[in-house]
Amino acid sequence: MSTAKILRPKIGDWLAAVRHAPRLWELVPREARRGVAVWLTILAASGALPVASVYLTRDLVDALAGGMGQGVDELLRRGIVLPAMLLGAVLVLGEALLVLDRWLREGLSARIQEHISSLIHERSASVDMAFYDAPEYFDRLHRARNEAWYRPRQMVDTVGGLVSSGVTLLAMGAVLFQFGAVAPLVLLLSTIPALAVVIRQAVRQHTFALESTPQERRAWYCEDILTSARSAAEVRLFDLGAHFRDRYRTIQQRLRLARLKLLRRQELGGIGAGLAALGAAAGCLVWIGLRVAAGALTLGALAQFYLAFRQGQQMLRGLLGQMGDIFRQVLFLGNLFEFLDLKNTVTDPAEPARAPAAPRIGIEIDDVTFAYPGSGGQALKGLNLKIPAGSVAAIVGRNGTGKSTLLKLLCRFYDPDAGAIRFDGVDLRALDMAKLRRLVTVLFQTPVGYFETVARNIELGDLGRDATPSQIEEAARAAGADHIAAGLPSGYDTLLGKWFEQGTELSVGEWQRLALARAFLRDAPIMLLDEPTSAMDSWAEAEWMAGLRRAVAGKTALIVTHRFTTAMQADVIHVMDEGRIVESGTHAELVARGGYYATSWAAQVRERTSPPPA
Repeated sequence: MSTAKILRPKIGDWLAAVRHAPRLWELVPREARRGVAVWLTILAASGALPVASVYLTRDLVDALAGGMGQGVDELLRRGIVLPAMLLGAVLVLGEALLVLDRWLREGLSARIQEHISSLIHERSASVDMAFYDAPEYFDRLHRARNEAWYRPRQMVDTVGGLVSSGVTLLAMGAVLFQFGAVAPLVLLLSTIPALAVVIRQAVRQHTFALESTPQERRAWYCEDILTSARSAAEVRLFDLGAHFRDRYRTIQQRLRLARLKLLRRQELGGIGAGLAALGAAAGCLVWIGLRVAAGALTLGALAQFYLAFRQGQQMLRGLLGQMGDIFRQVLFLGNLFEFLDLKNTVTDPAEPARAPAAPRIGIEIDDVTFAYPGSGGQALKGLNLKIPAGSVAAIVGRNGTGKSTLLKLLCRFYDPDAGAIRFDGVDLRALDMAKLRRLVTVLFQTPVGYFETVARNIELGDLGRDATPSQIEEAARAAGADHIAAGLPSGYDTLLGKWFEQGTELSVGEWQRLALARAFLRDAPIMLLDEPTSAMDSWAEAEWMAGLRRAVAGKTALIVTHRFTTAMQADVIHVMDEGRIVESGTHAELVARGGYYATSWAAQVRERTSPPPA
């Protein structure tokens, strides 16, 4: 990614994001909206105070000029006390409103940040699984999640500054209009160079943010490799630290140079705009000074004009800066709302069918074809399979033949490109997804280890059940995980993982058995187990298989496995190759048939019985 590409303005991209600006109010929690109204009122009052100080300064200067050299009594007679007291009161009130403004901004920005984070978490937990197959999704997620931590405060500050400065600017314009229509016109024209700088810089920063996201994510990836526990062993063993550090530094250097180039252009443009504004102010001051010298205006009027013009310039330049901030906030809104507006293709039907209610549910897979989005090849090709209710089926086959893909379709994480999957004759696409997924419990090929207690790890399999300790322990026994809890310092109350204090780490096989217990706790009629014994040693596997029938009693079970010793526990074994079923039968039938299964079984037997090499 070259800096030239980053700095190329793309106004069309910014304009596409502008359409989201009216939705800003959606990001304010309902319970905080009354507080927003109070805050805006305070801002309006704060914006009006500088105008009051300008008028009071004029009266104070005129009183001082008229009574200068004539003693205190003359100054008092000319009314110096009241404007001085009022000016002091305005200054005190301004400080009080400033403190209240900061307090309200802090609370409001924190609540908006919490609300935005909640929206991002809710959406990321509900998008189609297909989005995780697309790099563009991760770019959008990165921008939304990364900016959610600081953009809410910036949005609140920008809106606050815009309201306060806007009120002040309008009032200052009215003050200047008293000196002639040319004064506010010059004030407006003097800020046009700054406006051009702000708009061009905002567009450049927009382009930079969009085009640098993949590189920023790659830098995050390198940092994760260098700092996470899951990669720590390989980083040390293969001496990968220097490699990933160099990649991280190279990316960050490229991004840093691009940011500095952006800043340099911004500052050079700002210097020119500032000189133009100073020239305009000097010209107006000379003009008004000549009128004072001619006796047409008083010294107080001169002070009033100078304060009004300079504050007007400051407010207007501040507004222009805030416009640049608004452009950046609009970019964030575009990133955020585009992420929140992602459309799922796996959705609930308009009128869901009645979910199967039988305690035992059969599965029928009819001529199913499926390809992952953007993969270019089919994972399943005309797959046909029937699993009778209450039976245990196993699927074996080489890696990449579509076994795990089939389980994802049974959970309706994806829909088939062709064909249908039915539970007791009801197409999964006709069912409400929440009810459909209550019918299924799953052990995934790479189960998650939650850094919670042992009991909580199991309980997460069915939070709605409010499982008792005895039910949790029963699920642990079925999965062979009861011995794990018994050997830990606090039993089922032991905190797992090393992220938090006093946590205990488990082996891969122990984490797998806890995930099995989580799957067993969920009282669902269909059980899907993806490589349930892959991380178990032979002793643990034999122990678990001895209780397998008891664990799946009364359920329809499908076991995906590479281990034929596990597959042999099933009522029927299906052999999958290139996305379809090529053989089916019991272990004995398949061996006798002499096909693909028999060849693989013979190879496993030879491997186990052959003496080690000398």
